[in-house]
Amino acid sequence: MARRQARRHGDGRWLPWLGLALLPLAVPPAAAPPADCPSACYCVATPELVQCRYERLQEPPRELPASVHNLSIAGSNLSVLRRAAFGARPLRQLRLLRLHHDNIQAIEDMALQGLPALRTLDLSHNPLLSVAAGAFGGAPLLRTLQLNQALLAAPLEEQLALALGNLSLRRLELAGNGLRALPAALLPAGLEELDLRNNSLQRLAAAELRGLEAPALRALQLSLGGNPLRCDCALRPLLAWLRGAAAGRVLDARNLRCAGPPALQGAALLRLRPEGLGCAGGEPGEPGELETASYVFFGIVLALIGVVFLMVLYLNRRGIKRWLHNLREACRDQMEGYHYRYEQDADPRRASAAGPAGL
Repeated sequence: MARRQARRHGDGRWLPWLGLALLPLAVPPAAAPPADCPSACYCVATPELVQCRYERLQEPPRELPASVHNLSIAGSNLSVLRRAAFGARPLRQLRLLRLHHDNIQAIEDMALQGLPALRTLDLSHNPLLSVAAGAFGGAPLLRTLQLNQALLAAPLEEQLALALGNLSLRRLELAGNGLRALPAALLPAGLEELDLRNNSLQRLAAAELRGLEAPALRALQLSLGGNPLRCDCALRPLLAWLRGAAAGRVLDARNLRCAGPPALQGAALLRLRPEGLGCAGGEPGEPGELETASYVFFGIVLALIGVVFLMVLYLNRRGIKRWLHNLREACRDQMEGYHYRYEQDADPRRASAAGPAGL
């Protein structure tokens, strides 16, 4: 009996070890990186998501898996996106391409050739200097273009306007580019979202607002937060637009704040009244409406005074002529008197007669 109990206890000691031995058979092995994942990149679980971060690549990797959907390359030194930069192996399923902080300075014609399904392209945080007219020609389905802090190195509005001409963009991001005016040339027909946050916009002029009311842009929604809006009389058209036809078109309208003048700094724009936006503190070179009206009124008064003075001269021309004649005669008599005295003083006979009498 005692032997049987000891044997049972001895068998029980092996059970934990047996469970550990069978555990690898019960748990499926972790997914290994796909064989065609680039050596400088990391494929997350499946080759559908590829990330290449801070590998200082000089060009896009050529051994990308054909089934990749999302590709992110960050912190490299791509410098120039040449023709068919991703065409070593056609990536027909790629939908999202992020190329930020890659020191991209130039994009050549058909740089995206071989990406027929691409819908989102992120080129943010690159010092773009040149964009060819056909730079995006290889991506006919491109709908979202992100150019945040990518237009600071050079003015590229004309080049980008040509490059975007054949696209049907729905979302365009231009945040943090120091823009001082609405980039009307970069707004293709059918655009639905425009991100202009953190630029240098002080106002939107009436002409710019009329452009946003064009039939091709009536569905456009804007984001304007983080701009140094100057709340003076020049901002009245924008304020009226926000409260009228554009209600709901500026997504962050409730968060817009005044950056100047000092009396209104930090004030919520939608809480202001148009009559409260004065012009007395107009910027140098841009006088306010009140100052301009003052100059105009002063000029009109001076013109009226001049006209009255000329009319008085014309109506009294005879009297003025008579006065001038009398003045001339008086001056002549005075000059003749001086001349007579001079002749008398200069007569030698008077001088010799005065001599003996004095003796």
